[in-house]
Amino acid sequence: MRAKFISNIFPKTIDNNYQGNAVALILFIPITVVTIARSLIHIFAEDGGAQSIATIPLNSYGPEASQAVITFVALWGLSQILLAFVYLITIFRYKSLIPLMYLLIVVEYLGRHFIITFNPIQTLGTAPGSTVNLIMAPIALILMILAIPKKAP
Repeated sequence: MRAKFISNIFPKTIDNNYQGNAVALILFIPITVVTIARSLIHIFAEDGGAQSIATIPLNSYGPEASQAVITFVALWGLSQILLAFVYLITIFRYKSLIPLMYLLIVVEYLGRHFIITFNPIQTLGTAPGSTVNLIMAPIALILMILAIPKKAP
């Protein structure tokens, strides 16, 4: 059972042959679009979305501290756009990796939740990401299970 699960997450042949549930494939597309959008906001928005979206009180920080936060958010955006690029390659060329991509999403969102729990950031309100972090991991886990082929690859 465990070997079958691992071979479905890490297929021996990486190709464009997707054998999972169509819903998981279809929903992977808007997840990819959202990943691209948030990364571009973090890279190109004046505050990287730190204050305007995440409600981090940049205007209460000194200029150097504010700039450091904006730079770190932009660097995070770079990581997100690289991940989104992998998602796009998966959609267009290597659909057999969709279950693995969902596993990455589960790990990413759980990791965000745990990191922010143990290293909280003072904000002026509830950032949308904090709510998304809680619901995205279980949704991605369900979609990963749906994406696993019914037959062994």
